[in-house]
Order: sequence, then structure tokens, then C-alpha cells
Amino acid sequence: MRDLAAFLAALDGIPVETDRALVRQKSRDFFWYSPVLKRQLDRVCGEAVVMPRSEAEVARVLAAAVRHRVPVTPRGAGTGNYGQAMPIRGGIVLDLAALDGVLWARPGAVRAQCGAKLIDIDAHTRAAVGGEVRFHPSTKRTATLGGFIAGGSSGIGSCTWGILREPGNILGLRLLTMEEEPRAIDLRGPDIQKANHAYGTNGVITEVEMPLAPAWEWMDIVAAFPTLMDAARFADAFARQDGIAKKLVSVLAAGIAQTYFRALAPVLPEGRAIALLMVAAPFLDFLPALLAPHGGEEVRRQPSDEAEVPLYEYSWNHTTLQALKTDRSVTYLQTLFPPPGHLAKVAEMEAAFGDEVPIHLEFVKFGGEVACFGLQLVRFTTEARLAEIIAAHEAAGCPIFNPHAYTLEEGGMKKVDHAQLAFKRETDPLGLLNPGKMLAWENPDWRPSQSRHLYETA
Repeated sequence: MRDLAAFLAALDGIPVETDRALVRQKSRDFFWYSPVLKRQLDRVCGEAVVMPRSEAEVARVLAAAVRHRVPVTPRGAGTGNYGQAMPIRGGIVLDLAALDGVLWARPGAVRAQCGAKLIDIDAHTRAAVGGEVRFHPSTKRTATLGGFIAGGSSGIGSCTWGILREPGNILGLRLLTMEEEPRAIDLRGPDIQKANHAYGTNGVITEVEMPLAPAWEWMDIVAAFPTLMDAARFADAFARQDGIAKKLVSVLAAGIAQTYFRALAPVLPEGRAIALLMVAAPFLDFLPALLAPHGGEEVRRQPSDEAEVPLYEYSWNHTTLQALKTDRSVTYLQTLFPPPGHLAKVAEMEAAFGDEVPIHLEFVKFGGEVACFGLQLVRFTTEARLAEIIAAHEAAGCPIFNPHAYTLEEGGMKKVDHAQLAFKRETDPLGLLNPGKMLAWENPDWRPSQSRHLYETA
């Protein structure tokens, strides 16, 4: 039986927060991007926040939680978008922000604690070894390394390096098990996937080792195009230019940037589709000749590190955030337009939905091929209509990684990850880590066809 009072008493010396308002704040992420999740999760709240300052204190917390049967939901900065770090079964939020040290940096690699902010890691590695983390989320200025690994999958830099699951994009993980005597387990090579993008359901990540790329002087480039497909064809061709160091290749349908990007709007031509690029400074001379065949025109250029709002904060999931700042009625999708026919699929979906689903694309390397993810905006009307839009994309061969669901299987994986499930049996035998997020643990007979209805309440 859960005994929160006895659990908290066992944490003598470890910072704890029980103020209701502060606990509620730490129990939330950006789930409200989705009207479905806002309805389902708006009342979710932990019972306390525990803030360990070392791996040893994390182990003490986990041991006490097992003894007193208290659920534990690990959390970094809480910049996720679909409830990954929200304690839907109550218990405690384990705030790991104080484990924020960079342990070492060497040419080609860095190892840091889970609570280290990605922007601070890059500052350290640039100064120490002239390198930077290969890619990062649009929340780089606030996101933590452990949170990115546990809840993220790709981001700024994926146009060159692919996604987190690509071999080599994570070099090592260290985690603690949820047992009466927690064990530290170090994962390397293919074993990393046991805990990568597992929402902290099968171990509390305490350290991460990442590869580094050369730290270029990045330039933010905004270009305008006559049509969305002109911009998409340019982006596809540009992403294939392996000799040009690039970090961001985004495409936005006409009207998105002009309406929602207030700081950029004055330089954006009306009625034109927009591409957002991050290009290393030595390669800029090649850009005009690559833009011209697609009717592209550069309309803004600025060093990334001099921008008050860097261009990456208009890309990926930040595009949706920028829109929500002025229009709380919009939501979004997360779509794979699979190669090699991804451009044809983009054109098909644009024709099918028009301004109801304004197109936003992020060009990436996916399994070694150029593809694009859609983070399309959706002019939301009803949950039933949202379900129809999702079903239509999937019927057309464009898989949706559902941002309106908070479980691993319904969201990014779309299947049971049997390696992660087996690892959870080993590391969290009582199922106390972030409960409710792994459907195959809750129901061993679960299959994708048995997924909960989109509108079912949590």
C-alpha cells in the first residue's frame, strides 16, 4: 500500500516540495498543445516534488519509493509536448535538474549528467574541444539532456545526422533501477535502445554520453518561394547537398510565418512559402545558385548566436508554440512523409486539406535517406474531425506519430517495443516508474488494434 508520509520521512536531507501550486507546476509539460490531452490530463498532479542533487540521492529516493510503493515520474525541464513527464497515477515528480554537470568533454564526445541543459553543454564543448552536440530540440535553451533522450526523437541537426535511434547518435547511457537496492546500469551500443525514448518507464537516466560534431559559426537564413512545393523541392535538394554543413531545413506554407512569427513578419513577402535554414558560414556562397531553380529568394540573414530569437525557435515544435501564442484554437500533427515518394505525398495532403491543415515540414535523414516529417498545424474544430484527418493521412501512407496520445505505443512507436518491455521487467518489477505510459506493461496482451479510442478520458 502506498505510504507517502513514510516515504517523505525517509528522505531526510533531500529537498522536497509539497506546496500544491508548485507541485502542479512541476507536474505539467506542454501537453496543452493538444486539445485531446488538455481534456484528458489537465487535472493530473503529483503529490510532491523531490529534487535530488546527486546520483546517490536519486538512489535513496528510488529505494524509499519501492519500500513505500510510491510511483515516481522522472522529469527534466518539462519541455515535452504530450505528457511524457506527467504523473498520471500521482506519486512524486522526480526533478533531476540539479544533476547538471558536464563530466568530461573530449574531441568527438561529451558526457554529462541528465539535468545539464543542452545550451550549456554546447557552450562547454565549444570552448573545450571545438565541438557541439549533433542535434537538439527547438527548446535547446531550456531542455535537459536526459529529458531529450527519454522523451525526444530528433530535432535541429537531424537534416544531417538523422534521429536519436540512428546508431551512433547516442554513445552511452547510465541509469538507476527501481528496486529496493537500486543498481546502476551502463548501456552502450545497441543496448542503448532499451532506454532511449522510453519516457523514463524502465530506469532513471543519470548520465548520457553523446557524440560531437564540428562547432560551426551558424547563420540563420530565411528564404521565400512562390509555392509550398517550390520550397519543398528546394529543401529536398538542399538536404542532399552533403558537402554543405547545415543544421536546419524547414518549410512553411504561405501564411504560417507571416501570421504567427511576429519578429520575422516584416521581412516576409505575403503569399509566399518560407524556408528556414541554418547553414555554416563558409558555405553561404553556394546558396543563391541552389535557391534560383526553385524561385527562391533570400529575405533575411543573421548569425544564429546574435539573434534574440534564434531561427530554430520557429522550427519543429516551436512552430506550433508560436502559433498558439496568438491562436489557441490550432493544434498539430506529427507525420512521416516516407521516402522516396515523400514530395508527392506532401502535394497530395496539401490538395486534400488546404488551409485546414497548413503544411509545416522538417527535412531529415531517415535511415540514411532524405525524407520529411510533417508538423502540420491543424485548425481544430472537433475531436472527431481530428481523428478523420489522422485516419486520412494514415490511409494515404503517411504514418502519424500521434501527439494527441500520451503512451509510448500510441505515440511515437506505434507498436510494442519488446526490448524496452523486457528491460522494464528487469529494472522496475513493481511498475512504479512513470506508470500508465507503457500500454504493453499495463496489459501484456495489448496489440495496436486494441488501442484506446482517441476520445477516451484518462
